[in-house]
Amino acid sequence: MKRYLVSGAWGAVVLLATPLAAQTSLSIYRDGRVVVRQSLPQALQRGRNALTLKLEGLDPATLFSPDTSVAVLSATARYPSGKGEALANAVGQTLSFVRAKGDTILATVVRADPPQYRLSDGRLLLESPGEPLFPAELVRTSPQAVVVLDASRARQRTELAYVTSGVTWEALYQVILTGARCQVSGTATVTSQGLRADSADVQLVAGAIQQARAPKAPAAMQGVAMLTRTGVSISDETSEQSVGEAHVYQLPGRLSIEPGVPIATALFPRSSTPVVQELIVPGVLPWRGWIGQSPEPNRVPVQVWYTLKRARNTPFGDRPLPAGTVQLYQADSSGRVQLIGEAANDHTAPGRDLRLQSGDAFDVTAERVQTDFTQEPIPAARRGLPARQRVTAAYRVTITNAKAEPVTVDVRESRYGVWKIVESSVAPEKLSATEQRFRLVVPAGGEATLTYTVQMES
Repeated sequence: MKRYLVSGAWGAVVLLATPLAAQTSLSIYRDGRVVVRQSLPQALQRGRNALTLKLEGLDPATLFSPDTSVAVLSATARYPSGKGEALANAVGQTLSFVRAKGDTILATVVRADPPQYRLSDGRLLLESPGEPLFPAELVRTSPQAVVVLDASRARQRTELAYVTSGVTWEALYQVILTGARCQVSGTATVTSQGLRADSADVQLVAGAIQQARAPKAPAAMQGVAMLTRTGVSISDETSEQSVGEAHVYQLPGRLSIEPGVPIATALFPRSSTPVVQELIVPGVLPWRGWIGQSPEPNRVPVQVWYTLKRARNTPFGDRPLPAGTVQLYQADSSGRVQLIGEAANDHTAPGRDLRLQSGDAFDVTAERVQTDFTQEPIPAARRGLPARQRVTAAYRVTITNAKAEPVTVDVRESRYGVWKIVESSVAPEKLSATEQRFRLVVPAGGEATLTYTVQMES
């Protein structure tokens, strides 16, 4: 029998066997943790109170009362019975065992582990004679928690909370590109691996919340369950607020968790925002370390990047965006939207642009070749320091455009430490202390060539 027990000093108690109706609120985290809050109609008297409750997925070590006048003294959690526990409860009883359709046999359970059964003629069987049929009183069909509380004053309701696991959520954004602007919508999809709740108030928590202890969810929580929405109109919207260093999204209406019924809830109304596309040829320089000679031409991918502008004081810019997946769509000549890119996004604070690499270009290609390379020692910066090395490398990048219109392509180089562009056919633009770019316009159906020389020191 699987059981968890947290004990405290308490005397004899009276258990309330009648299940109590509860108002349930769930806070679901992306890593699978769930904070379950139960508001029970059971009144508490001053002093010790004992309750027998149905608490799904209870990890009793995490059980507490949000009511500061109530303390948890002990909690014992028992989960729905499995076959082994039911057999252990049936020791000494005679059960019917089904061996085949229409064929049953009676046997008395002597031991559950190792299995021992006594047949009607007194002989012992050391394996199950068939599939056992259990009386209802031997099987626990729902979780049961015996909780002892100490209230410093009488309360009209009982408030409990605990942490469990088994439910996750993900954010997914759809971006429809329409020239210099785009339409953005976002949804949150909740998936449960076994936790059940009836008509629950649900919040989704986004943020980097450290996890030091894995919740102890019962092994009986198996299978896949998802959420159904109850009593929600299409106009209902998800609301959001900041709590600590996380953001909490309140889903509209009340939700019931049941197997096999998925739900995706809009995170915000569809918004319009400016978007900028960039074609980027990544650099050849390593962030640290040295480069060597590489005389062979090298085909380089031309990366496709999109930046969604999120200015403050705009409907889209003022929204925090939880981490998730962004899908980019664009209509073809017949107006059918096609998926043209997909990228992961980190948590994005209000007012911060959303920058995404959606893939590589098809019709714009690049080839890089090293045209020169020298390595020479240079004097130490001062006496007592080791000698230094200087590497000078020259490159030619040829960009080909198969499109019917000209395109602008950036060639970028970034590196940590002492380095510089000593010569180039296109003037470089310094983006930061570690990154520079060359911007080229490539004609329709043509090509453009960039040459540059880089010098770096150890």
